[in-house]
Amino acid sequence: MFAQQSRSTLQLQVKIKHIIDTAGGKIGVGVQGLDFNGGFIINGNHGYPMMSVFKFPLAFAILHRVDKGELKLSQKFHMPKEKLDTSTWSPMLKDFPNQDLDMTLADLLTYAVSKSDNNACDFLYNQVAGKPASVNKYLHNKGVKDISIIYTEGEMEKSWELQYKNWCKPVASLKLLQLLYDQKLLSKPSNDFLIGIMRELPDWGKRITLLLPPKTELIHKTGASGVNKQGKMAAFNDIGIVTLPNGKHLAISVFMSDFKAPKERGINVIAAISKEIWDYYSINN
Repeated sequence: MFAQQSRSTLQLQVKIKHIIDTAGGKIGVGVQGLDFNGGFIINGNHGYPMMSVFKFPLAFAILHRVDKGELKLSQKFHMPKEKLDTSTWSPMLKDFPNQDLDMTLADLLTYAVSKSDNNACDFLYNQVAGKPASVNKYLHNKGVKDISIIYTEGEMEKSWELQYKNWCKPVASLKLLQLLYDQKLLSKPSNDFLIGIMRELPDWGKRITLLLPPKTELIHKTGASGVNKQGKMAAFNDIGIVTLPNGKHLAISVFMSDFKAPKERGINVIAAISKEIWDYYSINN
């Protein structure tokens, strides 16, 4: 996948490993030039819990069905209010409180991916995508092997250990981002729609770009778990594509697992790693 490592790239990896060593927990990093040669993976043999990152491949699988004519983005779905979880993260319910919902597929995907809405996500997994196993099979059939999707958000919220069953290795996240960039899985309209809902999230979603120039373009998906009784987070992640100053595109994936909260610590670690990567590739490609 990657070109032979230069001495300067190895020096970059040493800097990143120092950040990882001082952060604690398990941290995996993947970097890949999408329209130029270059990249590397650090701590790539571990399967890291994805949390909401798994809403990105969910969108891939659903938009594939749109391209096959089985679904339409304008298609509406009915969700009775008694079937919606009011205790989970759900910007959709804040926008439309205490009522039955009739949402288009486009709106559900936007809430699930752009705003990481758990109700929209689980409705899509359970009622549209054919359960997590179908999405998992779709990914494996498309060559994305080092990933496992078994449980919905609702199921993971009931058991801390189930979060670890939905995992991804850095190489698989880079593969997904490359497929998105190359438009290899979807039609252009569907691919453009997915890119559109993955553009920079609101301020609460800033991780990769936190220390980068203010107008840096980012297409990404974040993920985060809650905190257990020991004060640790099972997952805190960000994977995405940044546009470098010369117009080239770089995939960056950072997965953090079992590190000491608070989440601001995770934000700072991802931002620091991304800044080192950005500084290197802004000069050396």
